[in-house]
This record gives sequence, C-alpha cells and structure tokens, in this order.
Amino acid sequence: MTIRLTPRRALLTGAAVALLALAGCGGADHGSTGAGHGTATATASPSAGAVFNDADVAFAQHMIVHHRQAVEMAGLAPERAASAAVKKLAADIEAAQAPEISTMTGWLGTWGATVPEAGHDSGHETMPGMMSDADMTALAAAKGAAFDERFLTMMIAHHEGAITMAGEVAAKGSDPAAKALAATIVTDQQAEIAEMRALLAK
Repeated sequence: MTIRLTPRRALLTGAAVALLALAGCGGADHGSTGAGHGTATATASPSAGAVFNDADVAFAQHMIVHHRQAVEMAGLAPERAASAAVKKLAADIEAAQAPEISTMTGWLGTWGATVPEAGHDSGHETMPGMMSDADMTALAAAKGAAFDERFLTMMIAHHEGAITMAGEVAAKGSDPAAKALAATIVTDQQAEIAEMRALLAK
C-alpha cells in the first residue's frame, strides 16, 4: 500500500527538503542533530510531496520501541558499569537514539499513524534483537564487570536487530527520509558493534 501526502501535510514538512540533502550515512530517530561518536548528523522529516508506504510506517513504529529499549539499557550504565569506555558508549547510544525517537514520532504524526505508547513495550520480543523482560531484569541487577559484559553482549544483539530492521525499510520503504535514517542506523550501529566487540575482547 502506497500513500501520498496531501498538499496540506506536504506543506507541514516542506522545510525538510533542505535537511534531506544532509541526511545520509552517519550517526538513531530528527529534524535536529543526532550525536554519535562525536559526529553530528542530520536526518530529515518526510519531504514535501513524499510518498510513504506501510513499510515506512512499520519501520518507524517498531524502531521507536526498539530504540526505547536501547535507551533504557544505556540509562543503567552510569550507576552500574565499571568501565569508563562502557559508560561513554552508553551515553553515545542514548544521545543518538533519543532524538531519533522524536523524529520518528513526528513522522507518524505527519502520516496520521499510531505512535506506540511508552511503557507498553513488552510483547515485542519477536522484533529482531529485542530483549525479554527477564533479560532486562538481569541487566538491571548486574553491577561492575558483570554488568559491562552483559550490557555489551546484549547491546550487540540489539544493534544487529536494528540493522536487520533498517535493511527491511531500505528494501521495501518509499519515504526518502526513512531510508536515510535507516542508512544512518546501519552505519552507526555497525561501528558501535565493532567497538563493543573490541571491549569484550579486552
């Protein structure tokens, strides 16, 4: 199913055309900038006259939930991690993905689609890389080196799931901004996976 923005909706997002030119392979969910390893990147809102489809809507809805869990995991690190490198990585993940959540929420509003309710993320374990409630409870209970190892192992799997989801919208989606964000997610999270594997190997 392909949906074309009405002229009214297109006007709401017309200013994003310039932003779209800046979007590409760089650093999660913006209309603003996202932080990732010290590199600021921009992602666009749906462009004027853009065509979007069910794959774009599903990507935004699912990735919001996926990102929320990553942000929740990252939020545990300041009080529980032993490694300064793990704490910094967690801060980078949160700084990148929280703005991406805001961006995708805006897209869904523009498209007239439902935004997933915060706090109702359980039951989504079938999404690639999503952790179960038991996984999250175990992570929250860990501290020190045990937390670091569990966090890195879980976040690698979580990132791999996000990359899979991004590949789906790249193949099936229509909206240029959604595809640009998907490319950003793939690039950033592949780099973070490499970093996390290196930390685990130490």
